[in-house]
Amino acid sequence: MHDGHDGHDHAAHDHAGHAHAQPGTPVRALAIAFLVTAAFAVVEAAGGYFTGSLALLSDAGHMITDAAALAVAMFAQKVAQRPPSPRASYGYARAEVLAAFVNALVMLLIVAAIVFEAVQRLAHPSPVAGVMVLVIASVGLMVNLIAAWVLSRQQGSLNARAALLHVMGDLMGSVAAIVAGGVIATTGWLPIDPILSIVISLLILRSTWRLLRQSSAVLMEGVPPHLDYAEIGNALSRLPGVANVHDLHVWQMGSEDVALSAHVAIGEGVEWPRTLGAAQRMLRERYAITHVTLQPDWPLVAPGGKRVIPVVMSDEGKDR
Repeated sequence: MHDGHDGHDHAAHDHAGHAHAQPGTPVRALAIAFLVTAAFAVVEAAGGYFTGSLALLSDAGHMITDAAALAVAMFAQKVAQRPPSPRASYGYARAEVLAAFVNALVMLLIVAAIVFEAVQRLAHPSPVAGVMVLVIASVGLMVNLIAAWVLSRQQGSLNARAALLHVMGDLMGSVAAIVAGGVIATTGWLPIDPILSIVISLLILRSTWRLLRQSSAVLMEGVPPHLDYAEIGNALSRLPGVANVHDLHVWQMGSEDVALSAHVAIGEGVEWPRTLGAAQRMLRERYAITHVTLQPDWPLVAPGGKRVIPVVMSDEGKDR
């Protein structure tokens, strides 16, 4: 909203602590995970085909899709490191969030496909070579553990977390395939293969849905879940010299960077530099918000009944 000012020449921006994507490290982690995942995906797919195991084939399907997801994640991570430009003034940090969103959607499709095939297998069981499934799935488990360990060290990146979700799905799939192979080899009970595939798919679904909600919230510029919108507004309104705060917006630009903009009504213009410094310091130290845009206003009633986010008024402002 614009409150009678012709421009934002009084606006102040704080970018001092603003950090873009960490160069190098997430990309290397994603590259290592991609190489080990893609290499074994081919082996596991062949093994699942020759053994007739749905659990092994579903795990191979996960790994093949994960290899593609990791490739997308690597590309997005590289794009996210690009500096701001005249066409992208905020930079490209949301590229990794977009990749996480796409990967979550793909995982939903994979889960649906596996459950459908598992139901078909329950209705019409087919023979499975249990011993071979057990051996191949055990090797797959080791591969997935390596990839998961590499990616788990990059928890600050939503993109890496999305890739880790894929790998964890593979890891659980390998465990399911090991159990299925062992049961079939010792008892010959074939339904264990599709049953475990369904169980693992439902476990993956829960984590996938959580990731989809998180990435959607960032893309929709929602308030980060770890921050309290009302608390931030009240904290700003309690600063010395502040009458009220309105048009407050808090959103995520990427998986880590948080931005804030607000109109701050003050009583005396000469106090603005001091108030601005206090606001920037408080937001940085208390809430880790470093991309801040604050517009000073003298207390005015919103003209024309324009809709604004409700005013947060300090105790000092209420007495005026």
